[in-house]
Amino acid sequence: MGRHDEILKGLQAWAGQFYGADATVERLVRLSGGASQETWSLDVERPGCVEELILRRVPGGVSVARNSEAIGLGTEAKLLSCADGTVPAPKVIQVFEPGSDIGEAFLMNRIPGQTIARKILRDDDYRIAREKLTHQCGAALAAIHAIPTADLPDLPTSGGLDQLEKYETIYRAFNLPRPVFELAIAWLKSNVPSAVPPVLVHGDFRLGNLIVDSDGLAAVLDWELAHLGDPREDIAWLCVNSWRFGHSQNRVGGFGHLDNLLTTYEASGGRKFSSDEIDWWEILGSLKWGIMCMIMYESFRSGADPSVERAAIGRRVSETEIDLLNLLEQRA
Repeated sequence: MGRHDEILKGLQAWAGQFYGADATVERLVRLSGGASQETWSLDVERPGCVEELILRRVPGGVSVARNSEAIGLGTEAKLLSCADGTVPAPKVIQVFEPGSDIGEAFLMNRIPGQTIARKILRDDDYRIAREKLTHQCGAALAAIHAIPTADLPDLPTSGGLDQLEKYETIYRAFNLPRPVFELAIAWLKSNVPSAVPPVLVHGDFRLGNLIVDSDGLAAVLDWELAHLGDPREDIAWLCVNSWRFGHSQNRVGGFGHLDNLLTTYEASGGRKFSSDEIDWWEILGSLKWGIMCMIMYESFRSGADPSVERAAIGRRVSETEIDLLNLLEQRA
């Protein structure tokens, strides 16, 4: 029995218990998105009703030890439950524990919309959405950062200097000096911002991890890099030029302006930040992504993952160097 049939069998058994004996699982399809977890789309049909769902599943259904910052599917499901009602996000329907017929996974409702950045930024279907998206993202980030830490599952804590140390260590291990990275690391160490109280940080808030419909932000996805940290990290990550997808004139995700985002963020309950306070974190974000690209290339070069995707991402190191030079020149 193949993976598809095994999952279908487990889901059918669950649907019969959860929705009733007349429920059937239809149109189970593996989606292409999701680099670290399996993502499946499915419908549960019952008389007069169709439930549109998404299954997030550990590859193969069984967790293995990985050198990863990902928090695990069970914790991600708990975070989505904490966000329910305050942040646009999918609603968790069922969590499957390791050892279940389906393996470690959870089901959530399927939200219609688009995640492909190129379409969101260019297609006329999303013209009105683009006009609203900056303010909607500011409000969503304020809501994420306002979730009481006492209500959260156990999460790692990671501040700016923690991340700088981690990524510098990875970079040094390559023994491949890059002058622009050296300059960025030195600047970051010399310009450390004042600390603010830690909050829940999404960790990967950007186009690609947001569902956008014709009216704007419909849902925030992929919480697997969530941690406790500095709220400016999330704001700046959305501003990193690599996540503007060619629309560099718009600092916020290729669609908006930072002053507008920060105004809405503060009005929605977030701290008051100036655009200058985001600079350090944007430089750190660009450096991190550059080193991630180095990791991708090494994975391709070594044969650990000889996919075209790894090679294509790996060659983007030079793009981050240009971004870093532009950012540092503005602050010289």
